[in-house]
Amino acid sequence: MTEDRVQLGFDALNATLKAAGEETRLRVLALLAEAELTVTDLTDILRQSQPRISRHLKLLVEAGLIERFREGTWAFFRLAEHGGAAEVARALLDHLNPRDQTIARDRERLTSVRTARAAAAQAYFREHAADWDRIRKLHVADEAVEAAIIKALADKPFRSLLDLGTGTGRMLELFGPDIERGLGLDLSLDMLLLARDRLERAGLKNCSVRQGDLYDLPIANDSFDVIILHQVLHFLDDGGRAIKEAARVLRPGGRLLVVDFAPHEQEFLREQFAHRRLGFAPETVTQWMMQSGLEPVLQRSLKPEPGSEGKIAVSLWLARDVRALMAQPARREVA
Repeated sequence: MTEDRVQLGFDALNATLKAAGEETRLRVLALLAEAELTVTDLTDILRQSQPRISRHLKLLVEAGLIERFREGTWAFFRLAEHGGAAEVARALLDHLNPRDQTIARDRERLTSVRTARAAAAQAYFREHAADWDRIRKLHVADEAVEAAIIKALADKPFRSLLDLGTGTGRMLELFGPDIERGLGLDLSLDMLLLARDRLERAGLKNCSVRQGDLYDLPIANDSFDVIILHQVLHFLDDGGRAIKEAARVLRPGGRLLVVDFAPHEQEFLREQFAHRRLGFAPETVTQWMMQSGLEPVLQRSLKPEPGSEGKIAVSLWLARDVRALMAQPARREVA
C-alpha cells in the first residue's frame, strides 16, 4: 500500500503483538492472507474445535488484525485492510517462510476448502446458465460493453474500485490486476459464491466481495476512486437513491460509471427475471447523477450488432465528483 504508515503507541503495539504471537492465531493470519474464510473453514483446516477457533478470532478482531463481516447466517473473516494493526499483520506475514511445513500443510487443506466452494459455485452456475445466456443474447455483446467500460475509465488511473451489485464479480476481475483494492457488494449469497470463486481463480487477493444493501452501504464517506453500477439499476425500485448513496462514498474527484439497458419492450424480463425497469432514457440517469452532486461527463449508447439476435441497446453514463476539479476538464460525449 502507498498510504502513509500508521504508527501505534507502545501499549497498542504490545497488545497487537500479543494477539498475533500465538501459534494458532499466527496460522489464522497466514490463512486469511490467502482467502476470506468462515469459522467452519478454519476448524476444518486447523483441526481444532469451533469454540476454540471462535475465541482466537475474537481476540484477533479486537486487536484490529482481522475483520469480521456477515453474509446471511455466515460470518466471514479476512485480514484487516486499514490501521496500524493491519500493517503489523502484513509485516509479520512478509517474514513468514511460505515453504514452512506448518504453513504448507494449512495451505493444502485450504485448497480442499476452495475446491468445495468452486464445486458449489459451478453447480449454481450450471443451474442458471440457460437463463443468463437467454438474456445475454438480447443485448449488445459483453465484449463490446466491456471495451466501452474500459475506454470510459481509461483517461485517469485509479487505485480503488467499488462494484455495486457485483454479481459474478466480472468487473473486479476486469480491473483487479491494475488496482490496489477492489470491493464488490451484492445482496445475493448465491452470486457472492460465484464472485468469490471467480476472484480466487483469478488470484486477485486485492479484491473481495461482501453482502450489502445498495441503499445503505456499509462504507465510510470518501472511500473509493471509482464506483461501477453494472446492470444493476433495472432491478431497483429507486435508482436515484442508489446513485446518491454511491456518490456519498466516492472520493473527491472520483468517478461513478453506470451501465444499464436503454429503453426496450422486452416485457418478459419484468415477469420472469424481476426487472423493475425496462431500461432508462439518457436523461433519467443523468438527472439522478446531477441530483447527487455529480457532474456528468459522458453518455453513450451501444446498439446491438446488425444481424445479431440482439434487441436491446446498452447505455453508459459517467460522472465525477466535483470536489477536485483540478483533475482534468470535463469532456462531454454523446454517441
